Amino acid sequence: MGLFNVEVSVANPELRERRISVDALVDTGAFLSAVPASVLHELGVSPTRRQTVRFADGSARRMELGLVWIQIDGLETVTQVLFNEEGTQPLLGALTLEELFLVVDPVEQKLAPMGAIMWGR
Repeated sequence: MGLFNVEVSVANPELRERRISVDALVDTGAFLSAVPASVLHELGVSPTRRQTVRFADGSARRMELGLVWIQIDGLETVTQVLFNEEGTQPLLGALTLEELFLVVDPVEQKLAPMGAIMWGR
């Protein structure tokens, strides 16, 4: 599919006027989005829980999760993110993409609106 990055604004859900923009790698293989912990602490985001996270190499570790407000191309939501290690690339995972109703256009290497899909009545 190829890899590409998008600019993402993140903020504490209670203090949206204080935002930080990050260049996030779109990673549909990752369930959760991730941001370096220092960025989240700077925004005043506090961890809400710890979760065991399994990585592509098969390793697993317990990591802190918190809620952030996130905005991409005018679309916004509150989503869970991992407090990641310093120096790591911010990641935009599948959960956040679905919450924003965005899909990956692999040909153009960009995000595209999915539209709302509802099965049943």
